[in-house]
Amino acid sequence: MLFWLPRPLQALFMLLLMIVNVSFWVIPIYIAVILRLLIPIGAWRNLCSRFASKCAQIWAFFNSLFIAVFMRVKWDIRLPESLDPKGQYLVCANHQSWNDIVVVMKAFGFKTPFFKFFLKQELIWVPLLGLAWWGLDYPFMKRYTREQVAKNPALKGKDIETTRRACEKFKTQPVLVLNFLEGTRFSPEKHARTQSPYRYLLKPKSGGLAFAMTSFGERINTLLDITIVYPDGSKGLWDFLAGRVPRVIVEVKSITLPHAFYQGDYENDPKYRAEFHTWVAQLWQAKDQRIGELLREAGEASSS
Repeated sequence: MLFWLPRPLQALFMLLLMIVNVSFWVIPIYIAVILRLLIPIGAWRNLCSRFASKCAQIWAFFNSLFIAVFMRVKWDIRLPESLDPKGQYLVCANHQSWNDIVVVMKAFGFKTPFFKFFLKQELIWVPLLGLAWWGLDYPFMKRYTREQVAKNPALKGKDIETTRRACEKFKTQPVLVLNFLEGTRFSPEKHARTQSPYRYLLKPKSGGLAFAMTSFGERINTLLDITIVYPDGSKGLWDFLAGRVPRVIVEVKSITLPHAFYQGDYENDPKYRAEFHTWVAQLWQAKDQRIGELLREAGEASSS
C-alpha cells in the first residue's frame, strides 16, 4: 500500500504508526502496574500482570497487522503444532538486529504467551517502553566487570539473583522467556573479534539459560529453539521499515531439555558448567549448520 512512497517516507510513516500504537497501549499497562502496586495481594497482582501481558500482546498484534497491510514482506514461519497460549516456555534464539523482536512478535502471535526477555539495565530509560517493560516484569540485568567484582565481592551473583527473582514471578502465570544466547547482536566485527567458531553466530553465553532452567524446575522441560534468517541480509530497524528486508525465515524447533541439568549448580559446580557448555555448543553448532541450509534453500528459490 505504501510501495509508491520513497523508502525514507515509508519508514517514517511506519515508525510514526508504531509510536502511536505503543503510546496507546502503554496507558492500560501503566494503569495495571499502578493497581498492582496499590493492592499488594498475590492473586490481584497476578491478575494485573496477566492483563498487562495481554495488552502487550495486542500491541504486538497491531504492529504485525501494520506490517502486513502497509509493507511487502514474504514470511516463511515454521512452528511446532503443540504451542499453547496458556503454557510456559523457555526460548533461545540467534540475534542479529532489533528486527528480531518484531519477527518473534509476528511468528508467535497469540499462539503462545507474550514473550519476556532479559534487558540491560540502561534500557529502563527508553521513553514509554522502559517503564512498560518494568511493569511487565522484564528482568533488568546490570553487568559487572571482573574488576568491579574484585573491588566489591558483594556484586558477585547479582545477575543470578535477578534471574531467580524474575523466574519466581513467572511461575504463577503463562510466560515465554526469551534468551538471546549470544548476549548481543551479531556483526562481522564482533564475530572476528571474539574468534567465534561458528560461521553465522557468535559464541553463546549459557549462564542465563542454566539459571532459568534451575529456577523454573521441571515444570518446563521443553526448549523452543528459534532460528531467524534474513536471506537478503540482516539490516537495522529503519531499513526493515523502509522495505529493504523483503524476506524473513523463522524456524522453531521443540527440544526436550536434559533431565540432569535441572539439579545442578551452574555457578559453583565446574563439572556441571562444563557439561552445560558442551550441550549448548552442540545446540549452537546445529543452529549454525541449519542457518547455512536455510540460506541455500532461499537462494535456490529466488533463482528458480
